[in-house]
Amino acid sequence: MRTIKRVITSQKVDMGGILLDQPLPYHGVDQIDPFLLVHHWAYTYKGGQQQRDIGVGPHPHRGFAPVTFIFKGAVHHRDSRGNDGIIEAGGTQWMNSGMGIIHSERASKELAQHGGEFEIIQFWVNAPAKNKMDQPSYQPLTAEETPTVIDKKVKVGVVAGEFNGTEGNIKPYTNLLALRLEMEAGGTVTIPIPENYNAFIYQLDGMLETSGTTTHKKNLTWLNNDGKSITIKALENTRAILLAGEPINEEVTAYGPFVMNTNTEVLEAMRDYQMGKMGVLIEEFEN
Repeated sequence: MRTIKRVITSQKVDMGGILLDQPLPYHGVDQIDPFLLVHHWAYTYKGGQQQRDIGVGPHPHRGFAPVTFIFKGAVHHRDSRGNDGIIEAGGTQWMNSGMGIIHSERASKELAQHGGEFEIIQFWVNAPAKNKMDQPSYQPLTAEETPTVIDKKVKVGVVAGEFNGTEGNIKPYTNLLALRLEMEAGGTVTIPIPENYNAFIYQLDGMLETSGTTTHKKNLTWLNNDGKSITIKALENTRAILLAGEPINEEVTAYGPFVMNTNTEVLEAMRDYQMGKMGVLIEEFEN
């Protein structure tokens, strides 16, 4: 059974006027290979707004997969490869940015106009050097398309990888396990994790007990690579995610939305973006 390496408490960060909880990166922890970043954003829209005025407008990515788990509300994704769609609560947007893509991430038109709760987690998964210049791809997954394992007081949504014989529908660059957990107080689950995978749990809310340690909302629980499974008990009703992956073990050089292996490659990404080689995204909005 795995033990706990460290419990990290999220820090508030301001991303272009959006206030987020960020447990990764953290002081002295640049990544948990292959995971580079975790952002948790919960917000209540008041309504009476235009969709064009909310969320994150067109911006580029290269060299990794930005992934969004939607917990409340809905996210409208558009990108320079022609993908355009809305994923609602319980769903996932998994984008392999590859050689470069421009996308926007906005709350749905309905949320902008009528208001309501909005909550997402976005995490970044590094790509191996051999895949950084692949053609980009976008993999949307609705709640209905997410295989789910239910056992008494525990519901596990399998997004990528395999849990209890159920396999996720997302196909990432590398071997990963990405799970969404909904646990009622008193519920317990044991999750097998390959011993060579780096792994952590992030809690949106509630209280958990893992390896004798109690953790709380907005905690990231980083696990040691000293066992083949982890047992989690809910002390309160809790929503969480578990991410685990085979480390890539390559040099990482990042600048903003570009994650490459060398400074030269980052400069090339900036140049290619400025020259329009990652495409163009012109958003169209209904009044």
